[in-house]
Parts: sequence; C-alpha cells; structure tokens
Amino acid sequence: MASTHPESTAPSATGRRRARLQVVSGLQAGAEERVPSEAATDPADPWAAFGDLAAYARDVTERSLLFWDTLRQRADNMLAHERAGKPPLLDFDYEVILDARRFERPTNYSLLRITRVDGDCLSDCLDEAKPPVMVFDPRAGHGPGIGGFKRDSEVGLALRAGHPVYFVAFAPEPVPGQTLLDVLHTLRRFVEEVANQHGSRAPILYGNCQAGWAITILAADCAGLVGPAVLNGSPLSYWAGESGINPMRIAGGFVGGAWLVHLLADLGQGRFDGAWLVQNFENLKPEAVWEKYANLFAHIESERERFLEFERWWNGFYFLAREEIVAIVENLFVGNRLEQGLVQVCPGCHVDLRRIRNPLVIFASYGDNITPPHQALGWIPAVYASTEDLKQAGQRIVYLTNPHVGHLGIFVSAKVANLEHRAILEGLPRIEALAPGLYEMRIAGPAEITFEERRVEDLRFDYPRTSFERVREISEANEQAYRTFVSPWVQAAVTPWSAAALEWMHPMRVSRLMFSASVSPWMKAVEALASPVGERRRPLPEDNPFKAVEAAWFEDVTRAIEASRKVRDAWEERAFEVAYGRPGQDPSEVKR
Repeated sequence: MASTHPESTAPSATGRRRARLQVVSGLQAGAEERVPSEAATDPADPWAAFGDLAAYARDVTERSLLFWDTLRQRADNMLAHERAGKPPLLDFDYEVILDARRFERPTNYSLLRITRVDGDCLSDCLDEAKPPVMVFDPRAGHGPGIGGFKRDSEVGLALRAGHPVYFVAFAPEPVPGQTLLDVLHTLRRFVEEVANQHGSRAPILYGNCQAGWAITILAADCAGLVGPAVLNGSPLSYWAGESGINPMRIAGGFVGGAWLVHLLADLGQGRFDGAWLVQNFENLKPEAVWEKYANLFAHIESERERFLEFERWWNGFYFLAREEIVAIVENLFVGNRLEQGLVQVCPGCHVDLRRIRNPLVIFASYGDNITPPHQALGWIPAVYASTEDLKQAGQRIVYLTNPHVGHLGIFVSAKVANLEHRAILEGLPRIEALAPGLYEMRIAGPAEITFEERRVEDLRFDYPRTSFERVREISEANEQAYRTFVSPWVQAAVTPWSAAALEWMHPMRVSRLMFSASVSPWMKAVEALASPVGERRRPLPEDNPFKAVEAAWFEDVTRAIEASRKVRDAWEERAFEVAYGRPGQDPSEVKR
C-alpha cells in the first residue's frame, strides 16, 4: 500500500521485498542499499536487529491504542450526531429559507442559504451580477453535506467566485408516504424561490450522484425554469457499463428486482434504511475498505482527523420512504425508464429528456465503478439519434472525464474541486454561448479550458439490453406478487419495536457503535491509555525494516482481497449470463 504520510515517500515494491528478506532470514545481501539515517542500524548485527524489532513493537503498540481510540471517537461522533438530529454536515453557516415539511404536499426537504464563512458575513463579497448556485446532495443512504463539508468543495468554490449559494438538504426521516412526485414538486418550488429572490434569474444547479437525475427530471419537466445543470457522477443510463468492471448494474437480477427493497421498507414500518445502500457501496469494492483502515493504522498521526471528518458523513445513515425507494428502483435502477422517456411524473405526463433546453455539463470518471462514464453519458445516443439530431433540438451538452478518481473523489477531493469543479464554474458563461451540439471540455491548466466538438455516435456503449429487459419483466412480476400477497401481512406483523431492533442491529451500525464507550465500557480504558500515548508519541523511522515488512503485508492483503473480489464479480457475471442471457451482445441490438 502506498504511504500517504506527507513527510515520507513509500518504498518501492522491490525495496519492500528486499527489506522483508533481510529481516526474516538475517541475510546481509542488499543491506548496503538501505538508506542511512540516524535511526538506521546494521542488519548484520543481531543486537541492532533486536533494537529494530523492539522499536517496531513499541510503535505498533502505540499505533494500536491510537487506532482503537480513533474507532471509539468515530462511534461517539456517530452517537452525538444522532442525538443532535443529524443536521447537515456543512462547513458553512446557513439559514433555512423554506421547509418543505410545511408544504401542502410535505416532504423532508429544506432549502438553505449559505450566510457565513468563519463568522464573516457574505453580503460584502458576493457579486450580484453572478447567478445563484444551488447544490443538491444525493439521498443514497447518507445525509446531506458532501457538496460542502469542507472549504475546497462545490459550495466553497462558488462562494469564493462571488456567487450566492443555496443548498438543498433533507431530514433523516421522510414524511410518511412521501412520493417521488412529491419530491419533484418540492425541488421545483425551491428553484422558483431562488429565482424569485434574484430577479427571476435562473440558478445554476449542481446535482451530485443521484441528485443529478432528480434535477434532470426537473429540467425536462419544466423547460426554461433552470439555468445550466451540472451533473457530477450522476447515472442516467442504468443498464450501461463494462462487463467485469461495473457489477452493480446486474445486482437487481440476483434478488429478483424491486420486491426486496419493498420488503425492507415494510420491515422498517414504511421506512427504508439507508444503511443498506451504504453497505452495498462497501461490498462493491472490499479492498478499498481494508485500505482505508490499513492506511489509518499505518499513518495514525496524519490520517486520524481526516478519517474522523469523512466518517461523520459516511456513517450518518438516513431513511427513504417506502414509496420513494420502490419507485426509484422500479423506474431507474432496474427499469432504466428515464432514458426511454417512460418515467411518469403525473397522470398522462412522462419525462422526455429531449425537452431539456438548458445547457448540461456532465462530469464522470473512468475510476468510478458506481457511476462510470457509460451510465453518465450512455443516455445521449438513446435520446438523440445523431449529432445532427442533437443540434436540431437546440441542446448543448458538455462533458469532461477524469481518468482515475473514484466515485466519492468526484465530490470530496480537493484536487478535483480546484481543477475540474473550478473549470466548470468558470467555463459556464462560455458554455451558455456555445452553438448547439456535443462538446468535450479539455483542461490543460487552471486557465486553459477548451471545448472540442464530439459526435453523439461515438458515445454508443454496447450492453445486454435483452438480458436487462428480462430482469425488468421478472422484477415487475415479483413486485406485483409481493405487493398483493405478502406486503399486507408483513405490514400487519411489524411493530415499532421490531422496526427499531432491525435498525439498530444493522451490521453497519453494530460494526461502528460496538467501539463506543457507551456500548463497550472497556473502551474507556483504551481512551485513558491513548491520551498519554498521543502526547508523547514518537513515530517510528521509515527506514525501520519491520515497517517495510508491514507495508508489504498490507499490500499482499489488498491484492488477495482484490483477487477474491474479481473472482466474485466474474462468477456473478457468469451467473447473470446463464440466468438472463449473454452479457455481451451484437451492437445492432442496442437501442439507437
């Protein structure tokens, strides 16, 4: 595993193997190649090797105490956030403009206006000539805040550029029975309110992950209501993806479709626990979970605060209403109805993405295994038959891709914020002035942004449409059977006690809260021991040979977990092929 310690450079794989052989066998070969330092010792000297081992044992003991104390602090933070009502984790002061729980069709959403940064009022530094910015965070199991939980974020960049900034938040608990249509009505009213407060000027919308499809539906439903829409890591073409690389798209085929989320929502008394979604994210790439904890253990001094900051958001599990989650899975993740124009927002009214006239900016990454570019861009050739068709429709679509950043990095990486997100915000006036067509944004430097014309025909991604249509048919049949014959009995059997027990016994919560001193009293001893250790802590020199062995072992475990995950994914792809048909198909089968 590569070190992320700011004052160290990770040894090469060859160097780690050499160090491991020196320690284990005591051989002198290669000893002269070790980097000398004040703490370095001669590996040929057994007493020196014993000194290295003793120093490493001391260091591991100290790091272990600090590691377990960090997990204790995470659990205590999680409980404190729970007791406080799980407020949005924004690094900015705000005021509530609208609370949708008081609407005629209530939902658990609220519209916030950013008012202060570090106690400084924003009124003197905002440019009234610039349009307002609205940031929408996803309801994907977590709470709101990822778009602004630190200064180098979408909220922070927009504020520094002088834009008035609004943030769309949501409460931990949904309004009982709220529907996807109710949410869309709420978002429309929020956009109207922001526009009214700025002289009817259409705001710029930022949609992160699943919030991207929400504002896309909003733009298609109300042409002209919104300004440019920026879709960051947002899936719109749910069946698209690469075999063996994006296994999440086939998950619905193994559980029979939407009925399972309906069951889980019934067991929660009409509430679907977002912890299930977060668990799916972690199961998607388990080696990343191991790397997170291994990196914390290896660099406890530099990683502790960063780990705790991120985990406050990652472990804030929110709920969705039963009606919402079933509609989302049926229409989007299993049904893939959005790109086909089959999502019904009201009787007789369907979402047609061709009605969108405001410019769209799509940001995707090839390192994102949750929303790959296939899913972020694959809807374009499904909606527009050709480049000429797109131009005749009067639409401007700009996309940019990152070669390696992961899904969460699109939203939380400071490097991405200061390059891609800054370029998007600064380039919006030029994007609005572009002629209709498809463009790729290229960023050569902070001030070097170009827009190169592209062809819709080049964005066609082959995927097994026939297989996924079979999954949709099975899902619809299973959901209808469950809704008719099983759901009433489950709802009748569930009690508030059973729903609460299911919530607090969820593995994602138990695995965190078990380290809280409130749950495990012996963690108080860890806290008491860790405090003096942290005060007198002296990190082990990086040239200690046992530290190199540790790093090599961490890498070995990472590779083993990764290899197991690849076997699992390959098996799932094969099982999907057997059950529903060949996963790769002739391009002519793909809808044009």
